[in-house]
Amino acid sequence: MPARKDTDASASVPCFYGAELRFKREAAGLTLDQLADGSFRGVPFLSQIEHGERRMPLDLARHVDRKLGTDGFFERRCEDARKAKQSGHAEYFADVAEMEPDAQTIEDWAPMLVPGLLQTAAYARALTRAAMPRALDGEVEEKVIARMARASLFRRENPPEYWGILDESLLRRPVLPAEAMAELLEHIAGVVRTTRSILQIVPETAAAHPFMMGMVRLMTFSDAPPVVYTEGLHSGQLIEFPSLVREYRRSYDLLRAAALSPEASLARIDAAAEDFRHGKHRE
Repeated sequence: MPARKDTDASASVPCFYGAELRFKREAAGLTLDQLADGSFRGVPFLSQIEHGERRMPLDLARHVDRKLGTDGFFERRCEDARKAKQSGHAEYFADVAEMEPDAQTIEDWAPMLVPGLLQTAAYARALTRAAMPRALDGEVEEKVIARMARASLFRRENPPEYWGILDESLLRRPVLPAEAMAELLEHIAGVVRTTRSILQIVPETAAAHPFMMGMVRLMTFSDAPPVVYTEGLHSGQLIEFPSLVREYRRSYDLLRAAALSPEASLARIDAAAEDFRHGKHRE
């Protein structure tokens, strides 16, 4: 049996929180299965919390306190761990940002906005400012820096395999001045080519297709079940229920079939970038 890998509780607030959870669970003589019983979370989720890789939701903290008799300790510490893990991201996206570096595959569907992993700083800044018009410049920059930092996973030795599907309208919507839009589109094409990622465009002429209702992300892992993330205005949902994840997988596969080939898609991005460069873009 391999040696147990203990969490370094000094590494961060979530690692301290996870190490304490493991200590209390083992002191109570409970397995992860037994601790998870009666909650709406699975064993892999609890294991990731114990390793400081995921934050504990409030409902689970209350469940753990009841099971372990810890007098509300984990509920009280939830806020500390949440603040430590947020790091410039919206609270509802924090878990997804934590999981990205450990993913084997990441698949995005983006009907309205360029996915965060493909954004430029200028594009991220414009979106953040539009969503937070009264925010101080420092608050906006914190979110932009956090968004840009996520793309560092592409520079790892074994980065996740990325597959993105974008609606063609994104190539025409002038969120930025023409020159900056050209830079955004060239950046997207450059990331795809240099990382050997796959990108498809759903043409504006496409008929009805799955996922017309909003953005979706699917992620798979080597040591944990796959998850789906959906997002709306000011909220997001991480879906782990296996039958729902399978439904989203089937719909994403159907969406691939409705999209242009990767080669044709990159050609459209290149053409749109040229149009912005030469003032020929259409709105």
